[in-house]
Formats: sequence, C-alpha cells, structure tokens
Amino acid sequence: MKFRTVGVIVTFALSLFWVPLAAQVQRPGKIPRIGVLTALSATDPLIEAFRQGLRDLGYVEGHNMRIEYRFAEGQYERLPALAAELAQLPVDVLVTDGAGALAAKHATATIPIVFTVFADPVAEGLVASLAQPGGNVTGLSSMSQDVVAKRLELLREVVPGLRRMAILWNPGRPGHAIQIKELQAASARVGVDLEVLEVRSPPESDRAFLTMVEKGVGAAIMLDDATFYKERTRIATLAAQSQMPTIYGHRGYVEAGGLLSYGPNLAANFRRAAYYVDRILKGAKPADLPVEQPMKVELVINLKTAKELGLTIPPSLLFQADEVIK
Repeated sequence: MKFRTVGVIVTFALSLFWVPLAAQVQRPGKIPRIGVLTALSATDPLIEAFRQGLRDLGYVEGHNMRIEYRFAEGQYERLPALAAELAQLPVDVLVTDGAGALAAKHATATIPIVFTVFADPVAEGLVASLAQPGGNVTGLSSMSQDVVAKRLELLREVVPGLRRMAILWNPGRPGHAIQIKELQAASARVGVDLEVLEVRSPPESDRAFLTMVEKGVGAAIMLDDATFYKERTRIATLAAQSQMPTIYGHRGYVEAGGLLSYGPNLAANFRRAAYYVDRILKGAKPADLPVEQPMKVELVINLKTAKELGLTIPPSLLFQADEVIK
C-alpha cells in the first residue's frame, strides 16, 4: 500500500516536471522576419522571383518566415526612411536592390544586408572586397567590368559609322557616375563623342529624346534604373518615335519594344538572393559570404524594332543572342 502511494507521488511529481518541458518543446520557434527594401513596385516580377527563390529552399511565407515589404515605387528619396523603418522593427535580414543598398547600410550596422543587384559594390563602399565583404553587407553584383563597354561595342555593330551617342542616366542612382566614366573612356578609345543627359523623371525622358534628335545623336545607352524600368514601355515608344537605336541593361525593355539589351538576368539575381538569406538565417555571417558576379550576361534583340528603325542586325550578333524577339 505504501509502495503504491509512493509510486503515485513520484508519477505526479514527474508529470509536473514534464508538462512544462513538453509544452516548451512543442512551442513553435521564432519565425524569422525578412525585410525587403526596393525602389520597385509590389507588382514587379523581380519581387516574385525572390519569393520563388525562397520557396525553392523550403520557405513558406506566413508559415516558417515572414516578409516585411517596403516599396519606394521609383522614388529614391523615400529609401532612407523606409530602410530606417525596417531596421527599427527589427528584421533578421534585410534584402534590397541596388537603389536601396546604401540606404540600408546607413540604417543599420548590425542587421545582415543582402543586395540583389549593384554595379560596383567595392567602389561605392558597400563592401571591402568581393571575396571578403567584411561588415554586415553582401550579395550579388549586377555587372562585370566589361559589360558597360560591351554595350557601346554592340551599338557600333548595329549602327555602322556611329560617331555620336548619348548616355541617359539618373544622378540619384548609385553606380551611374562610375559607369559614365567607363563609357567615356571606352568611347574615347574608339572615337565616339558622348552626350550625357540626366533623366530623373518621365517628363525629363521626353526632353532627353528631343535633345538627342536636335543634336544629331546616332544612338543611345540607357543605364539601369528603377525609375526608367517602371516606364520601360513608354521609353521604348519614345525611342521608336525618335528613330533612336537604344541599348538597355535589362531584357524587360526589349520585351516592351526596345531594340536590344545586354546585361545579367536580374530575375536570376533576385532568386539567388534567397540563397544568401537562407545561409544567414542558418548562422552564416555576411562578412564571410563572397559577393557573386553575374555568371552569365545575356543579349536580347528585338528584330521587329530593328526593322522599324531601318536597321539590319549582323548575323554574328543574331548568332550570339540569347533570345531574338521577332
């Protein structure tokens, strides 16, 4: 009888010990919170590419991770305040595009930051080096050193006898000033004069194309920019109406009616950013994750637009093209 009583007491005591322990084990862990800071809009396909990258790694939004979005909609001046909001939440890792990378770095020195695109992160002070970023920032470069110069070469092949060309750039976009210097050096080597035109808003793009026509510009390079990309259909139409052969850095312009593009596949960059997020959430430090340069740069050509501009695309370029839109 005494043995049974002792057993009941022991069992009861053990139950008091195990109940809270079991409850602790079964309690779901902290769901990581990912911050997304971008100059793009919520409907941009590149945002979905990042989400798909997360899904491919087993992340389900609302189940084992949460995403806090901040969209600047092409208004760069909003990025610092939006970056500060995400840093104050705080988030466990902050993912940003090229336009928001510097704003994110200024907002926090402790939260890991992953940038999806950035032309020259070393020159702009984002990272110490590509191999050893240092600090709390890493990610994917959107450009190798010869990409910008290659765009000039491609235009010269498409527009024989090109002597004067224009660069359309946004002074508010990090990295553009460096690309202009590269283009100035490349154009000087081949004897092509440059007209550098600032475009900060849609109305300024109208004036830029009028200026190019007035000054007898033979072709144009439009540098990568969220403001431009948002207006890509309108810009492609302006280029066609102005009879201005224009090369872009992203295939989306060509799909919207632009002549040709040469640059990395940005959707692939956004998907790849999910790999960095996964590594960081599993304990890796941004300082130890090398910045990746684009593994492949793609050339996309719109033959219909070429015909409308009265241009013949050399067979050698058609052979090199990753995609030809007819």
